[in-house]
Amino acid sequence: METEKFESPDLEIRPSAIFALLKVLPLFVCCLGFLYISWVFLPGFLWLSIAILVFAVYRYLFIRSTVYRVTAEVLRFSRGLFFMRTDTVELFRVKDYILTQSFLLQVFGLMNVALKTTDPENPVVWLRGIPYSNLIDTLRDRIMETRKHNRIYEIN
Repeated sequence: METEKFESPDLEIRPSAIFALLKVLPLFVCCLGFLYISWVFLPGFLWLSIAILVFAVYRYLFIRSTVYRVTAEVLRFSRGLFFMRTDTVELFRVKDYILTQSFLLQVFGLMNVALKTTDPENPVVWLRGIPYSNLIDTLRDRIMETRKHNRIYEIN
């Protein structure tokens, strides 16, 4: 008897641009502060201001380049600009889901999701700054289907 492979469309999720901007906003403020100091007091601080600005732009692009892909059986998350790293977690290894929203995330309709897993390399997988959705329900359905398909049962 041949087992049927279940198919479902892949989800691709990225952190929001607003989330990335909120993360690098303190760097931009610091950059402006050093720019002001270099204009008024010491021109040498101009280089520090430029360096902070370059790092802030790099950090923004790094956050925006993160991609979370949820397939029928695995969760892949890639991050990096110059050196890409892709981690894969089997969905049947996910044990718990935690959705958190700070006040700013609520204002902008975003959420952070923590997935607790039994994977030794990635015990907690964070999906940060993603748009608020029914992702938890979708993940739960896919995880249950994957466990059923692979005949994995949890014993407490």
